[in-house]
Amino acid sequence: MSTAVTTTPTELDLALRSDAPPVVLDVRWQLGDPNGREYYRVGHIPGAVFADLDTELAAPPTPDGGRHPIPDVARLQEAARRWGISAGRPVVVYDDNGNTAAARAWWLLRWAGVEDVTLLDGALAGWQSAGLRLEAGDPVPAPQPGDITLSPGRLPVLDADEAAGLARKGLLLDARAAERYRGETEPVDPRAGHIPGAVSAPTGDNLTAAGTFLPAAELRARFTEFGADPATPVGVYCGSGVTAAHQIAALAIAGIDAALFPGSWSAWSADPARPAATGFQPG
Repeated sequence: MSTAVTTTPTELDLALRSDAPPVVLDVRWQLGDPNGREYYRVGHIPGAVFADLDTELAAPPTPDGGRHPIPDVARLQEAARRWGISAGRPVVVYDDNGNTAAARAWWLLRWAGVEDVTLLDGALAGWQSAGLRLEAGDPVPAPQPGDITLSPGRLPVLDADEAAGLARKGLLLDARAAERYRGETEPVDPRAGHIPGAVSAPTGDNLTAAGTFLPAAELRARFTEFGADPATPVGVYCGSGVTAAHQIAALAIAGIDAALFPGSWSAWSADPARPAATGFQPG
């Protein structure tokens, strides 16, 4: 599997002009905003295909699985082939929000065995800042169907009990905004707070002001300060397993492996038997 996590806009532009261009996925999505496809149609990277996070990159919500459960691999494979993904063909994913949504596609495809998936560093804003053009509307012609065969389980996941154990005996990072971690606000999930023992590590702090990932050394220093080291297993959660994937990408850039708790706070907080901590401290 490719160890690269990101692709620069210049690298993607050159690849799209080559005889073997990558599949490019536009994963525009933000909590509470269902208009990603419309934004895509207004303007996207030439040749990009829209991937719907709610319906293609997640199964329907359940109390146990949270708001964005991992989809059935057969349905994911059907979507991946529809996007044009074939064995050996690189995939580049992006969104318009620092790749905090696109990272879900990056993680999910790697989990399912796609060998070469990268995030467009700087996301759509980075592409535009490089002076590269956009196109509007839906792809014409439609992408040629791919032939990828997916095989799940290539990246580690945690269930709720494993996440609780990791918070006690390893390092469990909470990738949500700090005010949600502290329990000061909860815009969507059943209860406010965080998993007891988890450490607040907001995803936004992985990025520069330009929306690109911090250099590997800076990310490594950030996660080391939280307690990451070669002897400590690391897990990540967020609200529903979306921005936590961005944290896992940042950890990968830093050279640190991490497991995802897909149900995240949406699943944890739906279970009244699960405790919730509040405040600045892990609890």
